[in-house]
Amino acid sequence: MKTETKPTLLAAIQMASGPNVSANLSEAGRLVGGAAAAGARLVVLPENFAHMGMKESDKLEIAEADGEGPMQDFLADLARRHRLWVVGGTIPIRSADPGRVYASCLVYDDQGRRVARYDKIHLFDVKLPEGDESYHESETTMPGESAVVVETPFGRLGVAICYDLRFPELFRGMMDQGMDLLALPSAFTAITGRAHWEALIRARAIENQVYLVAAAQGGYHVNGRETHGDSMVVDPWGQVLDRLARGSGVVLGELHPERIASIRRSFPSLQHRRLSCAIS
Repeated sequence: MKTETKPTLLAAIQMASGPNVSANLSEAGRLVGGAAAAGARLVVLPENFAHMGMKESDKLEIAEADGEGPMQDFLADLARRHRLWVVGGTIPIRSADPGRVYASCLVYDDQGRRVARYDKIHLFDVKLPEGDESYHESETTMPGESAVVVETPFGRLGVAICYDLRFPELFRGMMDQGMDLLALPSAFTAITGRAHWEALIRARAIENQVYLVAAAQGGYHVNGRETHGDSMVVDPWGQVLDRLARGSGVVLGELHPERIASIRRSFPSLQHRRLSCAIS
């Protein structure tokens, strides 16, 4: 696939999803329609965009078989109808274990064809230092095993999900596959988001010299959870091109292929890696 040389408008969708799948899909469709009307050609939805249940196990009930189901049909139709690339946040896809699903991010091209599936590798099993919040994602989610980088007209697109952001070795592996831009659907907690979200987003963009589209859940949810929001588009120099602090909406930023090339040429840190150096 030939990479375009002209600027491309990228979009991150921010939502505060709840347990009603139909209502969430309707809201996602409305927001993606607005991004398309603004001229976006690649749209990233947040983690759990279609469903945030009252409890973690609720996702087992609405999980779909790989390749079929209303959530997957919705994403394909969205891409085809608006003639844009869609990075479909995450939806639950059934695994061989009936008690666990994959948190799968599906990528569709502008003809509505699915071109990639990424299953979240790093699962959020933590007890937060503030308050009494704790999460045990691995109880209901099966970890993925492979990084994903897919060819697009805008460059090679890497896909990661939320907690993956804290593991820089994943993104270095994507760089070995020629990544130019990164999509990051997320649902960061309010506590961890305030502490680390922007620092990690900008660090991953800077150290890998890529455009990063971070689409987040942002607000209060029916299940009592609060997510951080602050969806943003960041360029390879770490500049925030656009952001949205809270609530539902669309964040937009232009990808300029020559900016990636210029930064990598004038500041060739990726060529200076010395991973084979012995550490004493």
